[in-house]
Amino acid sequence: MAIIGTLLTLALQIYIFIIVIQVGLSWLVAFDIVNEKNESARNLTNLTRRATDPVFIPLRKYIPPVGGIDLTPLVVFIGVQVLISIVGSIFF
Repeated sequence: MAIIGTLLTLALQIYIFIIVIQVGLSWLVAFDIVNEKNESARNLTNLTRRATDPVFIPLRKYIPPVGGIDLTPLVVFIGVQVLISIVGSIFF
């Protein structure tokens, strides 16, 4: 059972890492530090969006932006942290 818990925790931690990359990359694109015309940057942006949009898009209906800042990644980040602690308490 501990192996299942470890794998679930690892998957959730990887998802947190993807969220952090997506948020950081969106800020770099917004401040024109990274140019989306660059194929590598565009591919990385598309990859992170494909991983996060299935979770972000439904939540954006209920979480309005505050001062022009999208708080959905923060809510998902906290939710995933809660899931990690639940998995830890169940499997370990």
